[in-house]
Amino acid sequence: MLAERDQYDCNICRYQFSVTSGTIFHDSHLPLWKWFLAIYLMIESKKGISACQIQRTIKTTYKTAWFLCHRIRAAMREVSADRLKGIVEIDETYIGGKVHGKGPFSNKTCVIGAVQRDGEIRLQVIPASNRYQLRKFVSETTDPACEAIYTDDYVAYGDLSDADTRHERVKHSEEEWVRGDIHTNGIESVWSLLKRAIIGAYHRISHKHLDAYLDELEWRYGNRNNHFLFRDTIKCLTVAEKLEYKTLIAG
Repeated sequence: MLAERDQYDCNICRYQFSVTSGTIFHDSHLPLWKWFLAIYLMIESKKGISACQIQRTIKTTYKTAWFLCHRIRAAMREVSADRLKGIVEIDETYIGGKVHGKGPFSNKTCVIGAVQRDGEIRLQVIPASNRYQLRKFVSETTDPACEAIYTDDYVAYGDLSDADTRHERVKHSEEEWVRGDIHTNGIESVWSLLKRAIIGAYHRISHKHLDAYLDELEWRYGNRNNHFLFRDTIKCLTVAEKLEYKTLIAG
């Protein structure tokens, strides 16, 4: 070990390396404590934290803070191969403001979500809330043998029941919100978290980067009972692919 440089030296090939070599931290000019503080703030803020607040806290430029947050979000993009089981609630919502003189959905982005009771969630931006997109999302995120799927009475869902799964609807159009244990309150609470985060922390989110913010929300929600969340987030960062700034802003 080269103590004066905090580096190691391979006895065979004489290659010199540090503990950050080969990780997302390797090419960063930020000290590790700033990375760790930003990670901690993001995972412990239930409704998210803005890049402006990160900028003020770690005392850096806004561009650096914004890029740092997106690199952390990219590492959180850990999609489990397991499909949701048991009782699954599914709902869609629209994100975006109104534009004067245009239709109510002209400036909005459709987001669909599924939450397993006492389990994980799946969130995704979709081009439209039509039958094809809704059913495609259901087939990709729910186990074919899940016990039940609960939705509202939006006609585009159609009938999602089969031999193994029953489909129950809550008739929101008739002011019905709960019928026994049949409701979509779980996924609607996720929408509440997302929209309060946009209003209270981020203030606005572009359509281009919305999926990244959904990844962050998925990670926090799926690990809400994880006592080692900080450690596990660091582990994701050490194996994450490098996200270049030009890639992030492209398109």
